[in-house]
Amino acid sequence: MTGANNVTHSAAVYSVLSTPNHAGADRNDFGRCATDEPSELSAFFNWRFIIKKMEPKSGGYFKNRNVIVDLLAICFGIGTWLGVNGTFIQLPLLVNEAPEGWSLPSYLSVMVQIGNLGPLLYTVYQKFSPRKLNDGWTIHAVLMIGTMSCLFTAFFYNRTAKLAGNDHSVALFILTIFTALNACTSSVLFMPYMGRFKEQYIITYFIGEGLSGLLPSVTALVQGIGGSGSCVLVNETESGEEIYQKVSDPPLFDTKVFFLILFALMVLSYIGYTLLNHLPLARREYAQVTVSKGNKYEYGQDDNQPQVQKLSSCQYGGLLLLIGTISLFSNGIFPSIKSYSSAPYGTRAYHLSETLSAIANPVACFLAMFLYVTSLRIIYVLSALAALLTSYVFTTAILSPYPPLYDETIGIVLVVTAWTLLIGVVSYTKLGITTVMRGQGGQSLVWVGAITQLGSAIGALSIFFAINYTHFFQAAQSGC
Repeated sequence: MTGANNVTHSAAVYSVLSTPNHAGADRNDFGRCATDEPSELSAFFNWRFIIKKMEPKSGGYFKNRNVIVDLLAICFGIGTWLGVNGTFIQLPLLVNEAPEGWSLPSYLSVMVQIGNLGPLLYTVYQKFSPRKLNDGWTIHAVLMIGTMSCLFTAFFYNRTAKLAGNDHSVALFILTIFTALNACTSSVLFMPYMGRFKEQYIITYFIGEGLSGLLPSVTALVQGIGGSGSCVLVNETESGEEIYQKVSDPPLFDTKVFFLILFALMVLSYIGYTLLNHLPLARREYAQVTVSKGNKYEYGQDDNQPQVQKLSSCQYGGLLLLIGTISLFSNGIFPSIKSYSSAPYGTRAYHLSETLSAIANPVACFLAMFLYVTSLRIIYVLSALAALLTSYVFTTAILSPYPPLYDETIGIVLVVTAWTLLIGVVSYTKLGITTVMRGQGGQSLVWVGAITQLGSAIGALSIFFAINYTHFFQAAQSGC
């Protein structure tokens, strides 16, 4: 393995070894982040090996990992999509003050897509510039942008200005772009950074990424957003017909406090990354990896890590296409059609599907800590299952406001179960693909992040036009 002392003038190479006795690594050995690492693909042709890989890792689970590094990786992952998720979760209150009303979500969706300029510019710069960005310091800058945007949103979210002759939430638009800049860039920067660590720590990072959606949901639940409200008699006609109006209880705290809570969580994420990047105990959990110029990585073989089998070019491209397709639906389309799919079954069904699917993401990643898979066969089987579940929820969304069994209890059970299983299976599959790609060396995790963002953007823009400019999706009425 090439060491830092053997670097020639033509290509800077950095080397960090992770050995069974946890020998430490010098902090200067990583001017740039590592990206990929071992995964096991020989199971593709060996079902007995697959079964063995699917067995829970109970006895030696904590023996080969550092729980503190796990916690730091989770905190780091929380700072990915926290701000964007929180903004959309707060919409029921934001639309009451925004001049755009309920058209505000469509504006914010466009602002989030503008945030994709972050990963685009980063990838282009790293590809063509002779001077590469230091990933460690770049992550500091991106996390700082996300943290400060949450803080400023707490104080300026309701500031408006004239735009094209009409009042618009200009401050919220601009702050959402910066919040999305942090979120979108995390796909091509944060995840590849975790490639410098041993394979198991990318799983705990994904748990944190799942919590970036769950924690704002729980905060909004405590706040009082999402309640079904109650119908109150407000008037009576001359003919004796009673007129009811739906009234919701005021939230426990306002939008300002909500974003300050998100700001505190972003500070926690920033601290988690800082400690993860500088603590010696975290550096002892680096994988055996050589980092060459241009953020290209080659992994050696640690005795405690699984053997790696390289993918063929067809398998490699197929997995990138698969994760792009999965991201197109899971990140781009699902958030927009969920209300059309579950709301016709009632307010209770809608909120159950929202809450349980938000929980399913981190739970699936948590289970992967004990029962994870790097078999292509199982990845394809899970993808097929996700496709079937997607067909069902799409059918219910397109047939809204009268989907199958909309007035039956079994319909509620089916739609809530479908959404929960779908998000769980998708999260587990994405983690499996990422683990496989991590073992391929080079810049595989950067490609995974870039394709993920590309698929997400295509999905979001497609469903935006489908909802606003076609008649495929009809919202269910929620009156008294």
